[in-house]
Amino acid sequence: MTAWARYRVLYVMMLPIVIYFAIFSYFPLFKGLQISMQKFRMIGDRPFVGLQNYQAVWHDPVFWRVLENTLVIGAGMLVLGFFAPIITALSLNEVLQTWFKKLTQMIIYLPHLFSWVVVGGIWIMMLSPDGGFVNELLKLLGAAKPIHFFAEVDFARYLMVLTNTWKEMGFTCILYLAAIVSISPSLYEAARMDGAGRWQQIRYVTLPQLIPTMKVVTLLNMIGMLRMFDQIMILSNPVIARKVDVLMTYTYQKGILEFNMGVASAAGFLVVLTTLILVFATRKLIRYDEE
Repeated sequence: MTAWARYRVLYVMMLPIVIYFAIFSYFPLFKGLQISMQKFRMIGDRPFVGLQNYQAVWHDPVFWRVLENTLVIGAGMLVLGFFAPIITALSLNEVLQTWFKKLTQMIIYLPHLFSWVVVGGIWIMMLSPDGGFVNELLKLLGAAKPIHFFAEVDFARYLMVLTNTWKEMGFTCILYLAAIVSISPSLYEAARMDGAGRWQQIRYVTLPQLIPTMKVVTLLNMIGMLRMFDQIMILSNPVIARKVDVLMTYTYQKGILEFNMGVASAAGFLVVLTTLILVFATRKLIRYDEE
C-alpha cells in the first residue's frame, strides 16, 4: 500500500490548511515580491524596474536611521523582555498564598489582552505632565517642574522598551509558570537531601529546567522584533519620531502615505530577509535544536 493510500484521510484533513496558507500567505508574499520589482500604479502599466526599488531603499538615509532605531529598541525589548518574566515567575512561584498568586497572575496578564490603543492611552495619562500619576509622585518627592516624558528625546527609546515589556510580560510569565509546575518534585527533593537551600534549588534545579522554554520565548521574540508597528504608531509624535520610527513605520510611510508601493514592498522584503538572518543566527547561538 502506498503512503498516499495509507494516509489519505490525513492528507484530506490537511488540505484546507494548505489552501488557506496558499491564498492568504504565499500568494500575497509572491505578489509583494512582484510589486517590489515594478513601478507600481493602480491604473495602467506596471513596468518592470528590476532592483531599482531595492537600490532606492538601500541608498535612503532614512531607511538606515529607522533600521538603527529598530535594532536598538528591539534589542532592549529582547533583553528586558527576557529577564523580567523569569524574575516575576520565580517570585510568584515562591508565594504560598494561592489566592494572591492567582490574583497577581491575572493583573499582570491583563495588559496583554488590551490593544496598544488602550495601553498607549494608559501610559500617556500616567506620564502626562499635567496631573499624571508619575509627575504627581515626583512633585511630592520635591521635583521642581513636571517632566514631559513623551516629548523628551532622551526618554523615547526607553519608554518604548518599558511599555512593551509591561504589556507582554504577563503572557510570557505564565509560560514560565507552566514550565515550573511541570518540573518533577523529585528533583527538588533530591536537592534538599543534598543540603541545597531555596536559592540553590532555583539556581541548580528550576533555571536549568526552564532552558527549553527560554529558547522558545527568545526565538519568538526575535521573530517579532522587526515587526513592531502598533506601539510606535500610538506612542510616537513629531518630537520623538526621529528616535523611535522603525522599519514598519517606514514601510507604512512609503506605501500608504506616499503611495510608493514598489519601494514599500522592497523595504518589506528587506525586513523579511533581515528577520530570517536574525532567526537563523539566534537558533545557532542558543542551540535551539539541542536538548
